[in-house]
Amino acid sequence: MDTAQFREPSPPTLSRRTFLGKGLLAGVGLAILSAPDLAEAALRTGKRKLSFYHTHTGKELELTYAVGAKYNPLALNRINRYLGDFRTGEVHPIDPQLLDMLWAIQHRCGKKGIFSVISGYRSPQTNNNLRSNSNGVAKKSLHMQGKAIDVRFSAIPTKRLRDYAAKLAAGGVGYYPTSDFIHLDTGRYRTW
Repeated sequence: MDTAQFREPSPPTLSRRTFLGKGLLAGVGLAILSAPDLAEAALRTGKRKLSFYHTHTGKELELTYAVGAKYNPLALNRINRYLGDFRTGEVHPIDPQLLDMLWAIQHRCGKKGIFSVISGYRSPQTNNNLRSNSNGVAKKSLHMQGKAIDVRFSAIPTKRLRDYAAKLAAGGVGYYPTSDFIHLDTGRYRTW
């Protein structure tokens, strides 16, 4: 990370009441958070780092994408390219809240592990091609807006990953046990 362009902000101050009222436990890390609490909890935890392995390209990526309230624009650009449509080469901005969902799940699991990416951003062309071959691809998929990702996590079984994501209640969570991945998105909370 280029520290000349990205400085770590000082941590925000919180009252004990606010801290405990938001569902955080001192010394334990993140409790299960609701969507409104996700961003606020991320502010308190300092650096947010993710590790990825892309199952289609074989590429790996590990980086700190945010510190406190500040997202690193250079890191976000790298993530946008990494999670771009590998079939067409198109790149689209990835919703930072989606990254925060991944980070919250990873943090809940003990911070160790790699997210295996099955699908990130999908161009409309790719989405239409996938829809013609599968009834499990939505016509107005949030993948086309950079607001969805299909993953598994190396640290825990996919079913537990689904359970953690569902308890987070920060967006959509789909579970595909046969293909061994979950779908996460920043749309309204729902599970399937």
